[in-house]
Amino acid sequence: MKRSWIQKSFVCMMVCMMAMSMVQKPANAQGDLDVNAKAAILVEASTGKILYEKNSDTAQGIASMTKMMTEYVLLEAVKEGKVKWDQTYTVPTKISNMSHNDNLSNVPLREEGTYKLKDLYEAMAIESANAAAMAIAETVAGSQEKFVKMMNDKAKELGLENYKFVNVTGLNNKDLAPYVDQVVGGADEENVMSAKDTATLAYRLMKDFPEILDTSSIAKKTFAEGTEDAFPMKNWNWMLPGLIREYEGMDGLKTGTTDFAGGCFTGTAERDGMRYITVVMNVDISSGENSYDARFNETRKMLDYAFANFTMEEVLPADYKVKGHKTLPVQKGKEKEVQIKTDSPLSMVVKNGEEDQYKPKFVLDKKKLNDGELTAPVKEGEKVGYVMLEAKGEKDLGYLTDKGTNASKASVVTVDGVEKANWFVLSMRAVGGFFGDIWDSITSTVKGWF
Repeated sequence: MKRSWIQKSFVCMMVCMMAMSMVQKPANAQGDLDVNAKAAILVEASTGKILYEKNSDTAQGIASMTKMMTEYVLLEAVKEGKVKWDQTYTVPTKISNMSHNDNLSNVPLREEGTYKLKDLYEAMAIESANAAAMAIAETVAGSQEKFVKMMNDKAKELGLENYKFVNVTGLNNKDLAPYVDQVVGGADEENVMSAKDTATLAYRLMKDFPEILDTSSIAKKTFAEGTEDAFPMKNWNWMLPGLIREYEGMDGLKTGTTDFAGGCFTGTAERDGMRYITVVMNVDISSGENSYDARFNETRKMLDYAFANFTMEEVLPADYKVKGHKTLPVQKGKEKEVQIKTDSPLSMVVKNGEEDQYKPKFVLDKKKLNDGELTAPVKEGEKVGYVMLEAKGEKDLGYLTDKGTNASKASVVTVDGVEKANWFVLSMRAVGGFFGDIWDSITSTVKGWF
């Protein structure tokens, strides 16, 4: 019995579909992970290498993740000696009233009570105390308005791109208004940053002030212990060891929740020498989860993915000589060229099984060159550029810092020094070059006759 053309077409279509399903798609970090949030980012913490991102350049509400910037400005002021941990702050009426608002994260502060700056810092970092953040701002800058300007100035200095700070706490201005003389910005405004900027702030905070983790990792502590103001604090980061969503290696950094921002969380965890930074913003709670659980579940998802799939690998050894760039020409030197090499190994976080997906690229320091040559004298070990890694296949997600270049790179230096040649050698070279040019001109002319 002959098959009809319909049967033949159906069989052909099925065969094609089966063949297509057997084709293995190339590995794609973006495709391997789906985070249920308006914006998210996953970063390797030592280099700032981005491993996953979702809508990461769009400014979103950050709520109390704001306090990471408040912490940065405070820690810098302490480092520079502008304020001291043991200096005290006397609480005015409005800030005392704020501290007793049970609808907001707070540690109670007595009116006209005095508190050490270090205690206020811990209240802000652990309990996310809003009144404590306001007190810190007034201690450092003299007023909250001046501190907000410092926050925006610092954001610009750190290279953030999509941000706006209107207060030191992360609250909506309408919630803050009863406790300040005048809000900065509109009555309903709230602080915003992109996920990438939030991760960059966390990255810089840990790089510049690694002691931040000593405080952000505290799960429980008593505020002003041993005094009449003693108050039990519990960290809102429920993924810390000992708390209800504990995650191995978790030690920071900051949660945030408002109606505008939704559930947010900037987390960091370290295992076996590998540390990652995660940011989730305005998590999706359509499944019925509350925003507290959802932000931690999405963070866990990203960290599990990172620890299971990425490692730090030495991609190039020390003393590596880039193919096609093993030497550089030197003018006015005793030698006419000098060998160059990397001065240290080049390591990079790579996805397991994709170690060969990167190739080295040599980038010269153009300021060191004159018409493509170094000029003698040249010192031994003089830096002349660097080697970076480029992805061979799919688009690389890049780094938080060094935009347009690459944060994983090794300096390229000269192997030996080259002394400047004396006047006689330089003169002979010039004469030789002169006659060489004449000879080249003659031979070219003669060749033209035939």
